[in-house]
Amino acid sequence: MTDESLAVVRVAVVDDHPVVREGTAALLAAQPGIVVTGTAGSLEEARTLLAETDADVVLLDIRLGTASGLTLLSPTVATAGQHRPAVIVLTAYDYPQYAEAALRMGAAGFVLKTAPMTELLSAIRRAAAGGLAFDVRPDAAQRIRLSRRESQVIRLVAEGCSNDEVGTALGIGAKTVETHLARLYERFGIGSRTELATRALREGWLDLPTDVAQF
Repeated sequence: MTDESLAVVRVAVVDDHPVVREGTAALLAAQPGIVVTGTAGSLEEARTLLAETDADVVLLDIRLGTASGLTLLSPTVATAGQHRPAVIVLTAYDYPQYAEAALRMGAAGFVLKTAPMTELLSAIRRAAAGGLAFDVRPDAAQRIRLSRRESQVIRLVAEGCSNDEVGTALGIGAKTVETHLARLYERFGIGSRTELATRALREGWLDLPTDVAQF
């Protein structure tokens, strides 16, 4: 057994699905050299957990209810002088744009929930040692680039709003909404509002935090 495998790594698990959260915590707790410091199922619980425990690594689900787990990567989460753990995004979504967002916001890793335990443990060890562990590679050619306004327009279209309703909600004219949509259609090879909304929801365009969407 190597010195690295003997080193104790303290891990916190943040996931809004109780079975996944507790199951992952139990599996990790059974591994040599891993100590689970606690679990959380929401952003609020996660903030409290990180303030009260001294984890080396946090396994973070990208979706926490209706919120984005990536919010926890904000520099404001840790107060001055507070220990800041390495964060590994553990997710079921293998989208390069998610990995890109996680990397840009300071995550140490991005691992799929379908990964074998050996791979997850390796990622935890690497992150704890100050390295990076990305199961899904960030790909600049594939990432979705949206301005804040484009993200707002897509969200409202996905909610079923007409161009007039989108314009009213955002304080812009219907013609401006049409211009935004036309540019989105052309950029992504999309032919209709339904296709735009479907793709955005399927690929998680609207799950990225607003500051990440402003490329």
